[in-house]
Amino acid sequence: MSDPARFLSVFAQALAGMSLYKDGHPARERAIDAAYQELADLQRDTPQPLFTFLGDEVVYGRLPLREMKGWDWSPRLANAGIQRLEFEEQVGREEFEGFLEEVLARLTLSAIDTSEARQLGRRSSIRFGAVGVRGEQELPTEDSLPTATIAFSLGEEADTVRWMHSEVQTRGTLPLIEAEAVVRSLAVAMHGDRQMLMPLLQLKEFDQYTTTHSMNVAVLTMALAEYLGMSGGDVRAFGVAGLLHDLGKVRVPLEILLKPGKLTPEERTLMQTHPAEGARIILASEEQLELAAVVAYEHHILLNGGGYPALHYRRNCHRASKLVHVCDVYEALRTKRPYRDAWPLERVLAYLDEESGKEFDPELVKSFTGMMRKWDSQVAVLTDEKAALPMPGSALPTPG
Repeated sequence: MSDPARFLSVFAQALAGMSLYKDGHPARERAIDAAYQELADLQRDTPQPLFTFLGDEVVYGRLPLREMKGWDWSPRLANAGIQRLEFEEQVGREEFEGFLEEVLARLTLSAIDTSEARQLGRRSSIRFGAVGVRGEQELPTEDSLPTATIAFSLGEEADTVRWMHSEVQTRGTLPLIEAEAVVRSLAVAMHGDRQMLMPLLQLKEFDQYTTTHSMNVAVLTMALAEYLGMSGGDVRAFGVAGLLHDLGKVRVPLEILLKPGKLTPEERTLMQTHPAEGARIILASEEQLELAAVVAYEHHILLNGGGYPALHYRRNCHRASKLVHVCDVYEALRTKRPYRDAWPLERVLAYLDEESGKEFDPELVKSFTGMMRKWDSQVAVLTDEKAALPMPGSALPTPG
């Protein structure tokens, strides 16, 4: 068992012991001491360990802890508002015990003294709580536990996507671990602060369009998959497919990708090679990403058999491809381009309805439009700057 997995196991044992024994009991103290020692051992190699609890998955830093898959404490901690847990250096024994007491209070819905909670909330060496992309912090009340909301920026994730595209261009290989890490981060941001939220990046410069578009399609794809009742694993698999759907564009010259006007027939033919190119890149890099490769190949094929790549015979595309297609077109139309303004929400939804049954799957269009009308107030428009505090928004990016 790895050091972070061992710490979490002893950490859970300490919480269990504290629930059984009163303050000062030798068994309680031994359990706390053991967890504190495991933390100290962990920090010898990683001075600032970071854990994220995402459904049945535990992420350490940016990598999943495979041996903790299905660990039953992960959803319990996330449901208690503890999605992210960060330790700074020099955590004291008394501070660590206070942290365990507050975690236990959250898990058992026990009342804690609010003056003590405010003191705990001011500590700097242990940060934990829900992840909030809005930069808000809830204040404790007499009737509820305080929520230590941790501001979450997608700047690092955007940088990672740009780096991934660069690696594909220069080395011809796709870094799978980083792609999955970005999708997990997006999933955490979507479920931060005990609410469903769609954090969508706003395009600042058109040469960042591919990065911004890929991340937004991943978020919309995961949101729709979740809205349709899919499992957490399937939601994230669809998210990876959404993130990589346009990967083949790294093989399209920049002057064509960034051209402000209409493409010539020759340029359009070259642009339309990107689905097949994306599928080739993904399959050459990771065989286990077969779904993402299929989506990359099929996401421009229309329900009526049109679109591209041209099919020799009409066939049904994978459901993930049809789902990403809806999200892809929605995000593209809602984004300001050099040759047109962004379309308003209702105009885009009307277009999807109009093309339902011809370009798009009718069931998915119905679900998507229902989701956007229901969750429009839960869309947060962000920048991808690391230092910028994400701001709340009630709609997707608008012209201007």
